[in-house]
Formats: sequence, C-alpha cells, structure tokens
Amino acid sequence: MTLLRTQLGSTLRGHRLRQHRTLRDVSGAARVSLGYLSEVERGQKEASSELLASICDALDLELADLLAEVSLELRVAAAGGVHPLAAPVPADAAAAEGPAAEETAPAAPEPALALVGAPARSALRRGEAVSLAA
Repeated sequence: MTLLRTQLGSTLRGHRLRQHRTLRDVSGAARVSLGYLSEVERGQKEASSELLASICDALDLELADLLAEVSLELRVAAAGGVHPLAAPVPADAAAAEGPAAEETAPAAPEPALALVGAPARSALRRGEAVSLAA
C-alpha cells in the first residue's frame, strides 16, 4: 500500500523537477527549510495543509490540483498499476483476436476531464474565461 505522504512527496518532487528548480529555490520561496522540504519530498515527513499550500504556491500549483493528482496516482497504485478510467478487455475477447490484436489494440481512453494547470490559473487571475473540455 502506498502511503499518502509518500505519494504527495513524489508528486511534489516531480513538479519541482519538471520546472528545473532546485530544493534550495523552492524551499526559499515556500519559506521552509531545505532539509524539511527534502524530507517531505522523500515521504519521510507528514506535511501540514499550511505547508503544502506554501509549497504549492512556490511551485505555482493549485493545492486542489496536487491533491487530485495524488488521488489519481493512489487509485492507480491500488488497482495494481491499471488506470481507473481504462476500459477493461475481457480475457476471452483478447484471446479470440490472437496475438496480432495486442499490437494494434487502441490505447487507454483519455480522462474525461483534464486537471486545470498553471495556464488556466493565470487566465483566472487576469479575469479571462477558462473552459474545461470533456
């Protein structure tokens, strides 16, 4: 079973690395010690909601988006690595189609609703309309 603190830390680290930012940079912006942020990212410390909000703000990430992403990852882990929105394929249907069917099988469907990222957040700050496509 994956712990919440472990998945939160891993997801925060992923966002930080995708932004090509250092622990020092984010810890300074979030006003948290570098060592503590490192422990949070490694899943060794439980972060309070205030600390999570501060880290998210430093990463220009909505706390709700972080929690939604972590929730999805926990569901995937609980399902044994199978995306919860993927359509199951009956075993007899796959066997009937033969090995070639595996090579041409369609990819798992896209999520019905995408998470709102930083561009939408910026648009909201400017008062622009933001639409979500399903």
